[in-house]
Amino acid sequence: MQRIEYSAEVAELLGRIRRRPAAGWPWRPAEEVPAWLPVKQSWGWLFAPDGRVLTLVNPKDGVVSLPGGSLEAEDGGDPGAALAREAGEEAQAVIGPAHYLGYLYDRVGSANNGNECARVRMAAALRRVGPSRPDPASGRHYRRLLVAPGLAVELLGWGGQGLRQARAAVRVAVAELGVPAAANEVIEELPAAGCEVFPDL
Repeated sequence: MQRIEYSAEVAELLGRIRRRPAAGWPWRPAEEVPAWLPVKQSWGWLFAPDGRVLTLVNPKDGVVSLPGGSLEAEDGGDPGAALAREAGEEAQAVIGPAHYLGYLYDRVGSANNGNECARVRMAAALRRVGPSRPDPASGRHYRRLLVAPGLAVELLGWGGQGLRQARAAVRVAVAELGVPAAANEVIEELPAAGCEVFPDL
């Protein structure tokens, strides 16, 4: 078995990870969102060329997330536009075209004032990240880690449903982005100064 490698700084950060309980929203892979169901959020599996994905860690509470968030008026109802905007705000990331994976059906509507809604999942190439800074919307200043998709599921605390979602993302990334099906297992923090990750195709 390949040993997972990471630095002392990453080890210290991982020691403070706090997994949130899975919400239990049903995963609808490759299904289009029904016209009657509003799309309220868009989150992304953002891939590096070696198959790792970007995860964000809030060092204040240890909570891990994928880049993404709520659709705003400026997104024009487009989940891909929302993902690109949120990735820029949260991770100072520039991404390639987003590929639709499916959606989570939120029956209790915690993102929609108690009314049912959809939470879309997408996959895209992580082109580059700029200098690290706080999210202007929330004030959170995330640490940016590249990790294998399976490990991302563990850090997120998403269980079996999250693993199915990650597999769907990997299939699309292999087919559309040319990344390897077996990702690099090294856990790496992206530099605070920013860097190029996935050169333009």
